[in-house]
Amino acid sequence: MKNERKYCAIFDLDGVIVDTAKYHYLAWKKIAATFGHDLTEQENEQLKGVSRVDSLHLILGFAQTRLDAEAFAHCLTQKNEDYLQFITTVNSKDLLSGIAEALTFLKAQGIPIALGSASKNAQVILDQLGVTSYFEVIVDGNNVQKSKPDPEVFVKGSEALGISPQHCVVFEDSTAGIQAAKAAGMTAIALGDPSNFDQPDYCFPDFTYLSEDVLTKIFHLS
Repeated sequence: MKNERKYCAIFDLDGVIVDTAKYHYLAWKKIAATFGHDLTEQENEQLKGVSRVDSLHLILGFAQTRLDAEAFAHCLTQKNEDYLQFITTVNSKDLLSGIAEALTFLKAQGIPIALGSASKNAQVILDQLGVTSYFEVIVDGNNVQKSKPDPEVFVKGSEALGISPQHCVVFEDSTAGIQAAKAAGMTAIALGDPSNFDQPDYCFPDFTYLSEDVLTKIFHLS
């Protein structure tokens, strides 16, 4: 039976906890170059929060080209290998500002914390960052069939924590992520420029704006 009294926090990974988006971009840019396309930063924005498979489909659309099944699978494998090579040096110093403080505060307040990410390397990255212990549940690209803006990743996080969607607070930096949180019936907190999002419940430039007082109000701790 779901806990109807306690709130929980669900964090996206890339762009919220750590900025590995630049490494995804470099890896995808390298793949796109193999079939003659120069992936732009603007095009890359559309890949944020999207699964690896769906990202490659989008890139092929940008390039107006196709790949056979074998070449498609090879690109997916190569992209991940390149990405993993790029992130080998990621450590606790790469945590985005305000994240360590927010995780520590929420944990101390007894707020259950989950990760809801499209990444299939979430566990590796959390381990390298030294923050795995904060998360009771990790739902990532290995656990879901549909990528954001489908709400599956957040719904599974909610179910795993045993907390109703209306008591889940999602932290996201992508349009697709905010749409997924709203579709799940959760409180959607956007991080970044307000013009990048469609009707989040709250929007902050980054986690340094989410003080203990602000988090206390959001999670109804007082």
